[in-house]
Amino acid sequence: MHKILGIQKNMELDYTKFLKYSKPGPRYTSYPTALEFSDAYEYETYIAKLEAQDSSRPLSLYFHLPFCKSACYFCGCSVVFTSKEDKMLRYMEYLKRELKILSQHLDCKREVIQMHFGGGTPTFFSAPQLKEIIDSIKSYFPNFIEGAEISCEIDPRHIDEAQMKVMSEAGFNRVSFGIQDFNEKVQVAVHRVQPYTITKDAMDLARKYNMVSVNVDLIYGLPYQTLETFKETLTLALTLNPDRFAVFNYAHVPWLKKTMRKIDETTLPTPDEKLAIMQYTIDFLTSNGYKMIGMDHFAKPEDELFKAIEKGELHRNFQGYTTKGGADLIGVGLTSIGEGVDSYNQNFKDMPSYEAAIDAGKLPFERGVVLNADDIIRQNVIMELMSNFKLDIKRFDKQFGVEFNKYFADAIITLKPFVEDGLIVIDESKIECSQTGTLLVRNIAMAFDAYMHQHSASKKTFSKTV
Repeated sequence: MHKILGIQKNMELDYTKFLKYSKPGPRYTSYPTALEFSDAYEYETYIAKLEAQDSSRPLSLYFHLPFCKSACYFCGCSVVFTSKEDKMLRYMEYLKRELKILSQHLDCKREVIQMHFGGGTPTFFSAPQLKEIIDSIKSYFPNFIEGAEISCEIDPRHIDEAQMKVMSEAGFNRVSFGIQDFNEKVQVAVHRVQPYTITKDAMDLARKYNMVSVNVDLIYGLPYQTLETFKETLTLALTLNPDRFAVFNYAHVPWLKKTMRKIDETTLPTPDEKLAIMQYTIDFLTSNGYKMIGMDHFAKPEDELFKAIEKGELHRNFQGYTTKGGADLIGVGLTSIGEGVDSYNQNFKDMPSYEAAIDAGKLPFERGVVLNADDIIRQNVIMELMSNFKLDIKRFDKQFGVEFNKYFADAIITLKPFVEDGLIVIDESKIECSQTGTLLVRNIAMAFDAYMHQHSASKKTFSKTV
């Protein structure tokens, strides 16, 4: 019988026992998940909720800059492929018009504690174009707090010094570089050829312009990857000395993303190989000074993420793990998602509908969901587990005025195998994942998801958890 060393010393897990938990499940960047978003949440209701937001709550801003020159076959993002300048200039104008309409329904003078540029490839825009976008944003949102987290996703193949200088002067202090894998055969198979030297030059630029945190993204589970090839990728990535690693399990969902259909599924690593890669990654990074944060993040001990999780103050939203909680998330641009105290909203995913809404003087809102009382209770539990991997039951009971063990009696029964396998501890005062249990936190959170039964019969809904 195959065995794998767990994260905890002297703890062993059978491959067969671990892999039995491999099933489709949400990544829980929201609860309810995006599958529950619908057009039953009407535009007028969305506007009313936007206008009723508490002005004392800070803002977190997300801007989707969707353009890429070509497709990376593994990508699950909402992307527009183009090399035409006029399309990008047109989008910039619509972003400005969206901001103007937004300012009519939102108190934009509120403090901004976080802003993120995602894509696509945000740095596909030139330095002058980036400056124009940033200046427009700050003309509507003038109150960025000192120390606000301002970040950007960067493709090292599309970044130059002028762009980095613009971002630095605008207060950007965190950048995340997509690497995925350094092996040339893997890169060719996923249509993203990116030599080590290009990545190193980009990261050197970020440090030259005083980015506080320089992070890298890797993916395991890609075509032709083996444990040996991924060891080489990790070794090379370590020489770049990133502040954080995000090491994601590739989510192969070709029924959702057409570009993934270009991947030959016979070249994907087996579950055993993926598990071996995951375990080696954990051992390698933790032995080289990084601390594991949840299911896919690693940070240096002095990183604010690690400090937050030690205090139980880590948060999770559509931008990933963050220390910036208690903010209303405002999504701007094609397909962007926003989050209020009791609602989620998403913009149109296709450019014609996005533009038509703005042309009509409306925000490009397409769908969303308003949370009921049960949703809010379950959201609290799921996000606390996903963020800090434990839950204070007594604090929960006091906050919501319900008795946790009665309210979630079914979930506790569902989690019994996890308890027996040493993955989670449940008692009268707390729920807490073991270090190994954090790797299966998606599975654990699913026990509290009231909507899972609606999707359990479908194998083409979520990616696998392991």
